[in-house]
Amino acid sequence: MAPPASRPPTPTPTPTANAAASSSRIESPSLRAALAMALIHYNRLPSRAAAAAAPSPQALLNWKRKAKDRKREILRLREELKLLQEYNTEDEVQQLSLSIDFLVELSDGLFAKREAGSSFATFSHQAVDFILASLKNILLSEREKEIIEEIINGLVARLMKRMCTTPENAGSVDCSDAQFSLQHLFRKLGNEEFVGQRIILAISQKISNVSEKLLLADPFDDGFPEMHSNMFIMIQLIEFLISDSFNNWLCRDHFDRKLFEEWVRSILKARKDLEVLDGRNGLYVVYIERVIGRLAREVAPAAHQGKLDLEVLSKLLY
Repeated sequence: MAPPASRPPTPTPTPTANAAASSSRIESPSLRAALAMALIHYNRLPSRAAAAAAPSPQALLNWKRKAKDRKREILRLREELKLLQEYNTEDEVQQLSLSIDFLVELSDGLFAKREAGSSFATFSHQAVDFILASLKNILLSEREKEIIEEIINGLVARLMKRMCTTPENAGSVDCSDAQFSLQHLFRKLGNEEFVGQRIILAISQKISNVSEKLLLADPFDDGFPEMHSNMFIMIQLIEFLISDSFNNWLCRDHFDRKLFEEWVRSILKARKDLEVLDGRNGLYVVYIERVIGRLAREVAPAAHQGKLDLEVLSKLLY
């Protein structure tokens, strides 16, 4: 009996065959669409790390409360800083007033011969330096400007009165050295625009006032020589201030044009008032014309550069 026919062995699929079969399955359009949808769905799921990082409602409340506390603290600190600045400004204003009183007392002592010239120069310059430093700090804070203006105007008036008034107990003592010392003090104070412009305004107004008195005064009156001497000292002081400091004033950010125009008008008025005295002393007009000519030379470049109104220059040149 013939043996049964054997079946051929089933071939074992090779890796290449498996890959080919897998490739043929992935290439199926329906399978590829399913895989794409699965990936999109997976990517939309929140990760565990992100879920863990999301703040809880309680954490959000705590954060908002801390933010409010921080804002309140900032506002409190700002208010304290504001109060501190006001206190410092008031303190500096008080120190400024005390320094001014000290400077005026020194001037009184100089005319009364209680102070030697050397000691007056030392202490007065120290006082002026302190006054200018305090003034600069106060002006930078932009506070109490009206009070500071009143204080400075008071200083100018007090020093001007001292410079132009011979003490009753001076007798025949020549006070010209003391007057020139105060004139120098004015020049040093005038380096600061806030002070210098106010000095010129006060002096030019004083010139007009003295010119009226000279017009009515008896040349043989005891006070006539003093008024005559004061006139030249005041005119010379204005010329010094313009020569020393005017260009520096124009460079300041806070240069007061309105005040500048005011004292220019005052100087022009002083010239008219002195012209009336030409019959008595023609030198007054010569001196004030020299001041106006110097001022016109200083103003001309600034006016043509647009820093000052050309109308001011035209008034000086008429």
